[in-house]
Amino acid sequence: MLDVNEIEALFTRESGNYTFARWGRAISPVVFGVNDETLKVVKGAIEAVCLVSNHHMAETDPELGSNAMFFFFSDWAELLDVPKLDELVPDLAAMVARVSAADANQYRVFRFDKEGAIKACFTFIRMDKHLSDVPAETLALSQAVQMMVLWSDRAFLQVSPLAVMGGGGVIVKPEISGLLAAAYDAVMPVAAIDPSHALRLSARMPRKQ
Repeated sequence: MLDVNEIEALFTRESGNYTFARWGRAISPVVFGVNDETLKVVKGAIEAVCLVSNHHMAETDPELGSNAMFFFFSDWAELLDVPKLDELVPDLAAMVARVSAADANQYRVFRFDKEGAIKACFTFIRMDKHLSDVPAETLALSQAVQMMVLWSDRAFLQVSPLAVMGGGGVIVKPEISGLLAAAYDAVMPVAAIDPSHALRLSARMPRKQ
């Protein structure tokens, strides 16, 4: 299992600031740019991660309709042609220019409510050669994990949050599942900026028998 220093690192940004947030409402996903089969895979992955987190999904969000939007595409410039996307994502053109210059293949934009909880997440996935070679189940589960809480911008750069099972399928690593369950414990805050929050998470992590 993760120790407190490892937990703290997962929510400490490159700037050195500890920043945590979780969803404060049910997740209502919508997926663009995939066929029906892949749509089922993505929604199934979100359901699985919600299950291990003790969180929940809903058909619609009363404020936004859909609050978890996934966009799959082949070129970042395609986003500039999506109707009204610039109303949902501030400075869309600047974001597209930035991630294009960095040759990024994924990017997430979060929006927060007045308590600091996540109220919306926009996940952008450019299907470059690397991601095109990743099985749909693996890609979907990884993206679901990464939108479940506000992780550090350095989290999972070197180590995946997923584990491969004997039959070739993938699951969320037990330590990550345990951390998500701890993060969504009803007594825990929806947002935190004090590193002592990592101690509280650690105290709620399942222990090896």
